[in-house]
Amino acid sequence: IRPSDQGMRNALIGETMPGGALMATMGVSRTTADSARIAGALAGAGLFAAFGMGPVYVAITGFYGLGFLLTLGVAGRRLRIEPASANRPSLWRDLAEGLAYVWDTPASLAAMWLAFLVNLTAFPLTSGLLPYVAKDLYGLGQTGLGTLVASTALGSLLGSIAVSLAGRVIRPARMMILFALAWYLALLLFVQMPGPAGGRLALILAGFMQSLSLVPMSVMLLTSAGERFRGRVMGVRMLAIYGVPIGLMIAGVLIERIGFVWAASLLRDRGRQEL
Repeated sequence: IRPSDQGMRNALIGETMPGGALMATMGVSRTTADSARIAGALAGAGLFAAFGMGPVYVAITGFYGLGFLLTLGVAGRRLRIEPASANRPSLWRDLAEGLAYVWDTPASLAAMWLAFLVNLTAFPLTSGLLPYVAKDLYGLGQTGLGTLVASTALGSLLGSIAVSLAGRVIRPARMMILFALAWYLALLLFVQMPGPAGGRLALILAGFMQSLSLVPMSVMLLTSAGERFRGRVMGVRMLAIYGVPIGLMIAGVLIERIGFVWAASLLRDRGRQEL
């Protein structure tokens, strides 16, 4: 459900906002998600300990329901479809058209490969592997893990704010590549940190670079796709998220054999070399 939520949110922003304000709007949109990640990471461990898993997930479900109700107030443009050209909606046809469009558009194809690459080699280090780092390397508990997650989200929030402020002067294609490289350098710094304090600072830096790379990527995809293919292209973009479980499996095998630092460095170096 989460990838679909992200794709539809980005497509909705592209549908409702003018092109000149798209970069700043995407940055503002990311700030809401990043703020929620910070609050959730810091408060989540305490709430689980105080109330248990059941009541907390009931509350989370309630917030998702409220979000759904708020989407009913979004007014989009109504597209007029001529009866002669109207076709019965088909999920598979839309997917095929989106894949074909991306394959035939060099800029979109490059962005998709970059999205898959960072999901394969960068996101595992700041998502699925953080519990391992917190417990086995830093000796932290639930609250400590929450601070690590919140550090990444804080960096992402700062990056999103920076993008929203400088939206009109950003060159998306160049920026997404340069800051992807900077993201990998920040991850190298993170895996070399011996303690949680330095790890948190490195994660803030990594989150900052992450936003400065991924927000321009989404804007470039939305802008180049146009009105017809916007939803299809963002759907294809969400497929790149499945690089994360592949990267986690590869990292798990490597960690058992050569340890976390060498495994994470190898994964990061491979991603940087592909860039």
